[in-house]
Amino acid sequence: MNEEVAHKLKLIRLALTESQAQGVRFKGTDWFAWATAGGSNTVLLTAETGVAEVLVTLDDAWVLTDEIEAQRLKDEELAGNFQLHVNPWADAAAREEFVREATNGGKVLSDRPIPHVEKRLPASLQHHKRVIMSSELERYREVGRKASVAMTEVLRSAKPSWTEYQLAGAGAEALWARGLHPALTLVAGERRLPLYRHATPSFEAIGRQAMMVFCARGYGLYANLTRFVVFGSLQAEDAQLHRHVREVEAQALNLCQPGTALNTVYNSLAQAYGQHGYPNAIWEHHQGGTTGYLAREIVANPTTTDTLAENMAVAWNPSLTGAKIEDTFVIHQDQLENLTFDSNWPSVEVEGRDRPIPLEMP
Repeated sequence: MNEEVAHKLKLIRLALTESQAQGVRFKGTDWFAWATAGGSNTVLLTAETGVAEVLVTLDDAWVLTDEIEAQRLKDEELAGNFQLHVNPWADAAAREEFVREATNGGKVLSDRPIPHVEKRLPASLQHHKRVIMSSELERYREVGRKASVAMTEVLRSAKPSWTEYQLAGAGAEALWARGLHPALTLVAGERRLPLYRHATPSFEAIGRQAMMVFCARGYGLYANLTRFVVFGSLQAEDAQLHRHVREVEAQALNLCQPGTALNTVYNSLAQAYGQHGYPNAIWEHHQGGTTGYLAREIVANPTTTDTLAENMAVAWNPSLTGAKIEDTFVIHQDQLENLTFDSNWPSVEVEGRDRPIPLEMP
């Protein structure tokens, strides 16, 4: 952790020099995890910001928090590169005063800037956050492996009589048991699956088939995956939908190489949908994009000209009514690495890659 944090502090201070700024504040759960090499400032899972933030100047690096959180963060979350500044929990103004003193009242950058007071982060730092270091990749592999095993375990145990809430709850339990935050667990059963792309769970029984979606967070990194379970045999028309989705996805994965623009991938998906007879599908759901310290760092659309780079992570999620596919990949120079692949889940080969198919349960 110390070595990774030291490298990131160098990148941050280079950005400070280039921006002629005196300090940078990382308040979001994503940036805190990045800057601290996988540390967590999260208590409330649904919050975008946490119980601590990082402040870096040209000379020092602090974690700013209050007396409720300080000892736990020091013991369990932080590398030795950071000093702690602890303010009374009832005196938020004391933190702002400390920031002004530490930065000599100068220009401050932030991922969530105070309007008219702080400035947005430069593009260089955004890029560094999205390009994964080797130590981050090792953690990401662990998160992906645990998330995919949890998914397999739960769907192999599911019953048609379970409600969507029960299935989602079992999924969340399996993630928590492995030390992962269940940032998102979507479930759609037989009736609701054709109706909604983002089917939050309900009290309905899942019935003959179900889709479950995970955005599982560990060390601040997101493993995103979607799987289907079918009780009995997959019907021919459903099998065809899933085949179409796999073939559409292959067009995107084939383009995931360093230097490719995200809108190039998006346009290839639009073309692939049309070739399979679904020209409007591109408009019916977002198609995914880059991932990492957010479930989606950038969602691809016709205007996203940001380019992919080696060691970026992507998660595409093409879908049709009743079918969807999704895994989390890291781009290497000459191949894609599937972080959420589980050899115990059924798969077929599509253009040289093993891709998941619905699990058929007796």
